[in-house]
Amino acid sequence: MRTQRCKLQAAHGKACAGLLAVVLLASLCIGAGAEQKTETLYKRLGGYDAIAAVTDDFIGRLVADKQLARFFVGASTDSKKRIRQLVVDQLCAATGGPCIYIGRSMKAAHEGLGITESDWQVAVGLLVATLDKFKVPQKEKDELLAIASSVKSDIVAPPPANK
Repeated sequence: MRTQRCKLQAAHGKACAGLLAVVLLASLCIGAGAEQKTETLYKRLGGYDAIAAVTDDFIGRLVADKQLARFFVGASTDSKKRIRQLVVDQLCAATGGPCIYIGRSMKAAHEGLGITESDWQVAVGLLVATLDKFKVPQKEKDELLAIASSVKSDIVAPPPANK
C-alpha cells in the first residue's frame, strides 16, 4: 500500500512539474508577445546609435539650409556639439529610451530666435528627408513628427501683433 502511494505521489509530482513547465512556457510566450506589442519607439527606431545618426544628418541639413543657417551663425564647434548631444538625449528620452534630457525647456532654448512658421515648415521638411534617407517606417515617422509637433508652440515665435 505504501509503495503504491509513493508511486502515485511520484506520478502526481511529475504531472505537476510538467503542468508547471507548460504554464511557465505559456506565460513566457504571452509575455514575449505583450513585450513586442509595447516595444518603445526608441527600440523600434534602432536605439541610441540610430537616433544619433538621424540627429547628425538632420542637424547637418539644418546648418546647410539657406533659410535656417542663420540660427547657427556664431555657434562654436563646441556649441554645435552640445546642441547635437542635447537633441540626441531629448529624442532618446522622448521615444522611451534610457537617456535623460538635461537641457533647457524648448521655450527657453528657442526664445528670442524669431523662428517663424516658414522656418518650422522648412525644418520639418528636412526632418522628413532625413527620416526618408534612413528608411524609417511610416508609423515611426508619424510618431516622431507628433513628438516634434508637441513642442511647436514653444519653438515658433508668435506672429507680431498688429498695431
